[in-house]
Amino acid sequence: MKKIFLTLGIFSCVFFYAQKSENFYEISYNSICCGTPSTAPVMNYIESFKTKNKVKEIEVFRQSGLGREGEFKLFVGIDALSKTKRQSFIKGLNSAINSQNNTRNQSSDGIVNFQSTELVKKANLKQINNLTIYKKEKLK
Repeated sequence: MKKIFLTLGIFSCVFFYAQKSENFYEISYNSICCGTPSTAPVMNYIESFKTKNKVKEIEVFRQSGLGREGEFKLFVGIDALSKTKRQSFIKGLNSAINSQNNTRNQSSDGIVNFQSTELVKKANLKQINNLTIYKKEKLK
């Protein structure tokens, strides 16, 4: 039993101290009736931004298990970006999310929520349950 707690303690410390970002933006994926929207528009934007601006890595974490229909949140780390790149990133992220919300089926598709004025600190992420490193989902 002690070995299990020790192992979990080591892995959780490694996980949280390996994070480079201190500030994260929160993107919420909510369902209306038929599941959550796809993360493809947001993740495609992040990947294209990284290659276009020659950014090595943007940290993305996923908190799952927030509702019956698979609601979840993404946390995007922004500390690796300079101030001008950060502003450009947020503007593009807003437009990608707005485009996704505008093209959805109003009666059945879920909605993506994003507040560009609210940051989540690393200390707050440490207290969140079900937080994992986001791995790109295979698109259907």
